[in-house]
Amino acid sequence: MNSVIMIGRLVADPETRYSTGQTPTAITRFRIAVDRRFKREGQPTADFFQCVAFGKQGEFVDKWFRKGSKIVVQGWMRNDNYKDKDGKTVYGMQIVCEDVEFGESKTASTQNAPTTPKPAPGQKPDEDGFMEIPNGIDEELPFN
Repeated sequence: MNSVIMIGRLVADPETRYSTGQTPTAITRFRIAVDRRFKREGQPTADFFQCVAFGKQGEFVDKWFRKGSKIVVQGWMRNDNYKDKDGKTVYGMQIVCEDVEFGESKTASTQNAPTTPKPAPGQKPDEDGFMEIPNGIDEELPFN
C-alpha cells in the first residue's frame, strides 16, 4: 500500500499551470517543510517534500495557500526520476495529493503568515477588501 499523510508548511507560494487540451486541468506544484518529531544535535530539524495536486485540489491550493501556510496533504508517493542535460539520472520523490486541507485556523494562519485568497480571473476586490460572490458558487466550494 502506498499512502502518505503529511502536515507541514509551504516553503514558497504554490505554482499552478494548466494542461493543454479540450478541458484544461490545473497542475499545482508546491514544497512543504515537515518538522521532525525528534531533533538531534547537528541534524536538520525538518524534511522537505515536493508535492503536486491536480484539478480542483490544485486550484484549492493555489487559491488559499501561501508561503508559511500550514497544510495537511494526503496522497501517495511516486518516483520523480529523470535524466538531466548531461545524461545523469536525478533521483527524487514526489507526493501526489489526493486530498488537501487547512492545517490551522484562519486566525492562526494570519498571525504566522498572512494568507489572502487570489481573486478569480476577472474579479477585483471591492474597496473594503471583499469580493463579489457570484450566484451558483456553492458547487465550486471545497466544503459545504
